[in-house]
Amino acid sequence: MIERIWSGSSLVYLLLLPLSWLYGLVSGLIRLSYRCGLRKSWRAPVPVVIVGNLTAGGNGKTPMVIWLVEQLQQRGYRVGVVSRGYGGKSAVYPLVLDAQTTTRQAGDEPVLIYQRTGAPVAISPKRAEAVQALLNQGELDLIITDDGLQHYALQRDFELVVIDGVRRFGNGWWLPAGPMRERVARLKTVDACVANGGVAQPGEIAMKLQAQDAVNIASGERRPAIALPHVVAMAGIGHPPRFFATLEKLGVEADREIAFADHQEYNHGQLAALVSQGQTLLMTEKDAVKCRAFAQPDWWYLPVEAVLPTEQAEQLLQGIQKLIK
Repeated sequence: MIERIWSGSSLVYLLLLPLSWLYGLVSGLIRLSYRCGLRKSWRAPVPVVIVGNLTAGGNGKTPMVIWLVEQLQQRGYRVGVVSRGYGGKSAVYPLVLDAQTTTRQAGDEPVLIYQRTGAPVAISPKRAEAVQALLNQGELDLIITDDGLQHYALQRDFELVVIDGVRRFGNGWWLPAGPMRERVARLKTVDACVANGGVAQPGEIAMKLQAQDAVNIASGERRPAIALPHVVAMAGIGHPPRFFATLEKLGVEADREIAFADHQEYNHGQLAALVSQGQTLLMTEKDAVKCRAFAQPDWWYLPVEAVLPTEQAEQLLQGIQKLIK
């Protein structure tokens, strides 16, 4: 239903416009208060790169963050990552992740980034505190924030916006009548725009998510997804249809497709009930990090990697490298 409202195909969004105007007014005043100096923002002693979006829902920010971290690591830079930690409930903030940190503490995306990249990761509702916690742990050349475009309490040196190249901006209205956190005009002030899927518009960098072999959660065995028998596909991400479409492109004909809410917690009984004998449970990597402690032998996940055109990717990386002294 929410997709129909936000796309404009349902006129219910008209009833929500007063709330959207209020959202736009409040968010605009907050941003203005920082620009005018009425609220204080903090500048880190190292460059800060924001990877955010203008719309609610899954746009592909986390794969983009992972791609940036890995590319910069390969060039010899020490990169840290900070996040709000949505879905996590830590007893203390800021929280610097380690091998024992659970998704219940930190949220699924920070744990995924930490496990995939090995980069230092910290979470806090106050991202400046997360940055300071990382810098207290050791020297870093650069900080990347997963989300936080609208978190103006932390000053930034580079803003990168990830756009859903298929859904774009829906009906263009602020939440809750539409998907927008900020209006499209905000793109004029950012340093780079990346379109995930669909057709990149002029000035945007095209990105696609490329699937790798499926990985067994319990054993680490790798196998082509199409070779898995009787797949039951599940996804608890911002936009589950993207995952199901990826499986279809790989030739996987799922017995069932099950969508969960983004950042949802799982337990063994809940997921075990999704499959019958002889079926295989296949999920996103973001879901898998929440299931490692109780994964069954027939549970698999499908990693994806962000892929950008070589020339545009190099230009983007050089623009960020210029920030590093």
